[in-house]
Parts: sequence; C-alpha cells; structure tokens
Amino acid sequence: MRVAIVENTRVTHHGQVGIALHEAAATIDLYKPFADGRLPQPGSFDALVVFGGEQSARDDHTHPYLPALAALMAESGARGHAVLGICLGAQLLARGLGAENRLGAAPEFGWCDVTLTEDGRTDPVLSHLPATFPIFQWHSDTFTLPDGTTRLAASSAATNQSFRIHRATYGMQFHFEASRAVVADWNRQFPEAVERNSPGWLDVHHPAHAPVAGAQADAAGLAIARAWVALI
Repeated sequence: MRVAIVENTRVTHHGQVGIALHEAAATIDLYKPFADGRLPQPGSFDALVVFGGEQSARDDHTHPYLPALAALMAESGARGHAVLGICLGAQLLARGLGAENRLGAAPEFGWCDVTLTEDGRTDPVLSHLPATFPIFQWHSDTFTLPDGTTRLAASSAATNQSFRIHRATYGMQFHFEASRAVVADWNRQFPEAVERNSPGWLDVHHPAHAPVAGAQADAAGLAIARAWVALI
C-alpha cells in the first residue's frame, strides 16, 4: 500500500501511526507543504494521513496551501481512499466537508478522558477501546460536526472528538499518535509552550500521569492506528 503523509509543522512525530504503517509494510510518500507548498496528487495514494500543527485550519494568510489540503482530504475520502486527519488534520477535514472551524473555543492539554458515542462503540476503528479512555490532547480549536458524518467520540471540552464519513475517512481531534515517548520529546522541544498550557506540567503533572494514563493512552493509540491501517 502507498500512503501519503502530510506534515504541517517542523517537529512532527508519526508515533503510533508510524508503527502501524511500518507493521503493514506501507510505502510512505512524505509531504511538508508548510515548507514548500507541495501536496500529493489526487489518486496517487491508497491512504492519506494529515498530522497536526500550531496553525489553525483557517490560517490561509500564513499557510496558503490549507484550502487545497482541506479539499484534497474531502475529495480523497469521497473517492473511497482511506483518510486520517489528526488534530489540525481533523479540523482541516471538517473544513473540507463544509463545517465551521471554531477557533480558541475548546482548549485541552494533557491526557484527557474521551468517551465513545453509541456509534463509536460499534465503529471498526474505535470499538476495540473502553467506553472511556485517556488520550493526549493539545489544541484550542474545535469544529462543528460536518453534514453526513457520524460522531464517534466526545470529551467534556470538545463535543466532536472523532467522526467518520465514507468508507474509511476519519477525523480525530485527539493525538492518539502521541505515545509517552512522543510526549516526552514535546516536553524537551517545547517546554515553554507546555507550561503555558498546563502550569506545573513538566515537574508535577507529567510525571504524575504518565505511568497510568500515559500507558493506557499508548495502548489505545496503537489499537486505533492498527485498526485504521487495516481498513486501507
């Protein structure tokens, strides 16, 4: 299988998604449009993965490729390709499907509980998980549920944590790719940013929650990644 991966920021970890793709012996085509504006050609891949970034889904003035990427995600899903949007990727997918991006409306940071909807409990990607599970969050924006999609999960801060449309197109607001190793590297790379989001994170909250919530999130994230890759 050939998978196009779009990175939206300089430091991007594929994490649990990367593990699942390598287990499946996927061929990876990597794109970094924040640096050169280049995007995959429609139909040139079996699956499309779009990761997160510090920009909003509406920052066209600083990232002029965003409208084309949102449209590519929507079009690829409609053509039957597997599409996965994570955090900013989910917000862009929602944009491409005609939803409203709500900037700054739902800040979440750290390992937060997400609860599956009734549809989520029977979904082929999420049904392997507990009804409520911790997963890593780092965002301030959210979106309305796009028409024609199925809501799969919610949290206390953001009603639309996960949605599905077409055969295998998923938007995941939460960072299920972020294993404890990824989170630890974010701590090293962005200490000021994580402390702004959660004062005391580096010295208190991270070491307190990583052993249990972090371990549970690792397992949930890898289960999600493997189940989605199986749909490609």
